[in-house]
Amino acid sequence: MRSSTPGMKISVILAHPDPGSLNHAIAAAAVGELRLHGHDIAFHDLYAEKFDPLLPATEIPREAFLPPEIEKHCREISEAEGIVIIHPNWWGQPPAVLKGWVDRIVRPGVAYEFLDGDQGEGIPRGLLKAKTAIVFNTANTEPEREIRVFGDPLETLWKNCVFDLCGVKNVHRRTFSIVVTSTEDERKEWLREVRQTVGTLFP
Repeated sequence: MRSSTPGMKISVILAHPDPGSLNHAIAAAAVGELRLHGHDIAFHDLYAEKFDPLLPATEIPREAFLPPEIEKHCREISEAEGIVIIHPNWWGQPPAVLKGWVDRIVRPGVAYEFLDGDQGEGIPRGLLKAKTAIVFNTANTEPEREIRVFGDPLETLWKNCVFDLCGVKNVHRRTFSIVVTSTEDERKEWLREVRQTVGTLFP
């Protein structure tokens, strides 16, 4: 049922090279649910769009001139009232294209700022409008091993290093595993959970 409340601006970022992947199915389920609730969606499949992850030195300054496509991403993320990120766990990290997206888009003046007199050595103030972010990951590692052996680096990356620093305090992260041995019924249940999560956090 379509929500009777005004739709939110939601930014959805997908990073997986295989169009037939579970990540793509997760993104489709999330976007479908958001549309059902009447939200305004800015969706980007970074691989399909051939997003350039390399941060040029000329873009580092806060007042740098940005290419139009980078300006568009920056505008969308700054206006977003909710954020959804979808990617696989590769070596405890996002794919390089997504890390490059963070480097180029989650930038000073857009996602955070330093106070007057701070040259970058202090703790910045978050600027993002979004209050809630969802991160959906896929993995082929048992959750217990991920925490015990690796310390769950993606939790630290997204919750502490990115979103908390940029002012997004409500971060929901869910990892679906083990994908390589999952059954069709398991994947259907995971997609149902994706829709339920998105619908609950962005009603």
